[in-house]
Parts: sequence; C-alpha cells; structure tokens
Amino acid sequence: MITHLKRHFWAVLAVGLALQFLTTFNRPLPFPTPGQELVVLTHAGPLTYEAGTEDSPASGLEHDLIQMFAEELGVAVRFIVVPRHEIRERLARHQAHLAAGWLTPTTDPEFRYTPPYLESRDVLVRHEAGLPVRNLESLAGQVVAAQKGSRQYRTLLALKERLPTLEIMEFDAETPLDLLDALANRKVEVALVDKAILDIGLNYYPFLQPGLEVGEPQPIAWLFPIDGNSELYERARAFIAKLGDSRTLAQLRDRYLGHLERLRQMDVVTFIDRITSVLPRYRALFKEAQLETDIDWRLLAALAYQESHWDPLNTSPTGVRGMMMLTEETADRLGVTNRLDARESILGGARYVALLRDQLPESTPEPDRTWMALAAYNIGPGHFNAARNIARQVKADPDSWYEMKKVLPLLARPQYYQRLKSGRARGGEAVVMVENVRMFYDILQRHEPPYRPLSELRTANRKAAPREAAIEPVARPS
Repeated sequence: MITHLKRHFWAVLAVGLALQFLTTFNRPLPFPTPGQELVVLTHAGPLTYEAGTEDSPASGLEHDLIQMFAEELGVAVRFIVVPRHEIRERLARHQAHLAAGWLTPTTDPEFRYTPPYLESRDVLVRHEAGLPVRNLESLAGQVVAAQKGSRQYRTLLALKERLPTLEIMEFDAETPLDLLDALANRKVEVALVDKAILDIGLNYYPFLQPGLEVGEPQPIAWLFPIDGNSELYERARAFIAKLGDSRTLAQLRDRYLGHLERLRQMDVVTFIDRITSVLPRYRALFKEAQLETDIDWRLLAALAYQESHWDPLNTSPTGVRGMMMLTEETADRLGVTNRLDARESILGGARYVALLRDQLPESTPEPDRTWMALAAYNIGPGHFNAARNIARQVKADPDSWYEMKKVLPLLARPQYYQRLKSGRARGGEAVVMVENVRMFYDILQRHEPPYRPLSELRTANRKAAPREAAIEPVARPS
C-alpha cells in the first residue's frame, strides 16, 4: 500500500513538473533589456538571412533591418533559422519575440503584424523550353510548385477553388532559390515565386522565363504573437514608421536588389558559360592576387570580366590595355612592366583596387567602401574625390554608395564639372560598371567557392600526413 502511494506521489509530481515546464515554455518572452537578446525567427534566403563565413558577416535585408532595430533597443540579436513553414508554429509557442522572414500578413488570429515596410508580388515562372502560361485558366490540369509554407502556396490553394484540376506541388526547400534551381533543371515545370526572389534568381538561372503576375502587390511585415510583449510590438511599429521617413530602407533595398536589372539575359548566359570555359585558365592568378591584397578572388575576377571579358590582350582606343585594362601611367605606378601579361595585369589591378579602397576615409563602411573603390578604378581617384565634394555640396552622404550613385553622373554636367580642377568625367558609366561587377560577383559567389589557402593546405596535409595540422587565419572582409 505504501509503495503504491509513493508511486502515485511521484507520478503526480512528474505530471505537475511537466505542466509547469510546458506553461513556462509557452509563456511570452519578456521585453529584452540591455545585456539580453532579441530572439528572432527567420528562414534562409538572400533577402532574409544568409549565414556569415570567416570572410564576411551574416547578411540579408531582413537581417540588417533587425540588427538596426536591436541597436535602437540597445540589445543583442539571436536569429533562429528554421524551415519557412515552421515559423508560425514556433512563434505561437513563443520560441522568439518576433519573426522576420519576408512575411505577408494573414487573418490568423494568433498573430499581429507591424505596418508593411515593403511590398512584393507573386509571379509564375517556367523554363524557357516549357510552354508559356498565357492566362490563369491555362493552368487547369497543370502542376504548379510553390515553396512549402509560403505566401505563394496559399495563393495557389485559393486559385484551386477556381481551377479544381490545378495540381499543387508543395516544394520543401531550404531557400527560395532552391525552387528556382529545380525549375532550371526541369525537375519542376511551372512555379509561383516571389518577384524579388525571381529578380535575384534570373541572374543565376538565365534560362528561366517570368510569366504572369498573380494577384495584387503583397505587403511585407514583421510577425508577432498576439499575446506577445506589447511594448516590444509598439517599439517595432514605431521603428517601421520611422523607416518610411528615412533613406535607410531605400539604401537597404539598393544593397540587395538595386543592381539586379543591369544585365541582359544573354550577358548572364555568356558569363556563366565563360566561368566554365575561360576562367579556369586564370583562376590561380586571381587567387594569387587575393593572397597579396586580401580581396576576394571572385571579386577580382568579376572586375576583370567587366573590364576585358578575361581577354589578356584586350586594348581600347583610349590606350588602356590588358586583363584589368590599366592605363600606362597606372601600370608604371604599380610596377607592371607588361600590361598584356595576364599575371602582371591581375596583380597590378588587385593592388590598385586595394590602394583605392585604403585611401577612402574610415567613415566609409563595407560593402560601400569596395563599390566606391571600383568606381574610382573606373574614373580615377581625382574624379571620384571631386564627386565626393559634390556630394557634400548637394547634401548627399559621400560615404554611402546609394547616395554616390546619384551624384557621380553629375560629373558630366557643365554646372558641376566647370568648377572642378579634374574637369568632366563620365560618372554615369562608373555607376553602370560597378553595378555590373556587383552582379558578376554575385554569380561567381554562387558558382565558385571562396579561396581559403591554409584550409586547402590543411586538407592536403591530412591526406599526406594525418597528424599534421594548419591554423587558418580570418581574412579581412572584401
């Protein structure tokens, strides 16, 4: 009898402790104070969260916005990256303060949203070898894919009420680009995707064809549990409201989306083909230049492609020559004796970019610092410094590439260049050049791995002598 009572006691105690744990676990997180963390749910993607590496920090438009909000609160941030379809379930269980994952408000009573800070659209996309989708009715009987848990999947569910024979493929992808990859490889025939993601993906998968836009523009907002901390929710609303009255959001949008519409489809197709057919001849030289300058070899390769299409014998009517299209004066300054020698040109060009970047004031942050160095590479440091002075005169920020993109074209206007010692310059061409390099660099980052020489040496040493090891330094971000 006593043994039975003891067992009953411990069973009741275990149930009580379990209930207490579940109650605590599902309790809303308190307002974060200095020394604490703002916990944010998100999912992987180019606009949401891309993990950092030894060479560069984490990134993503949503990531950057959340970092700014946390700085305003005076707290650190902890991102919890989960599959997209798990975000709402986990937030309802109070595993985070909020969710920021390129999310669109719904009528779900468990959640509330901030005011929208951007909007996007849904668009049908197919491989160019597939049949075009001329109207929504032509989707009857077809299989259309959408990422699991996405706004597009919900859109297709609503469309199926109108087209009962429409088949929906719920595509389980780690990132939205994975669905575009499946489409490019004909594993999927038609997909409904976010237009902003498609704009990014078209530069990786040029054989995709955008089709019909489905529905109205959709707002993008942050998601909070309905019973979450009200003070934090109101602070987020106020933060989003301030974004509309500042340049911050436009600058972030430009950073992640502003350079995507410069290249034509055939430009991208040709570039991707030459990554396989031409780049291997010069890859080792770009990596050698990275060792000397700490500039990502893929960025140097992107610059070289923009300058010469990786032709070491390229010569322009203005006298610039070689893989990196150096002037004779610049080549002499950098110790380049033969501009038509691929190795000399690449090393000289890399040194020049590093020099121009180091000459910029410490107040210029990355990645703006790199883009400005490339602009100076194109028009010369004298013209670029003149543009910085013009920026100050017109109340623009000379440390912001977003601002300088609007200022540089002024170098071609008489009312500005007539007052400059450096004279007239085609600043607009410098902007186009930098934006093209940014896009080529993005594509190379997807197709080519980073170069970590000591890491590669360590792998080789392990194969030859497993007991040996190498220490890998952290490279300066480029």
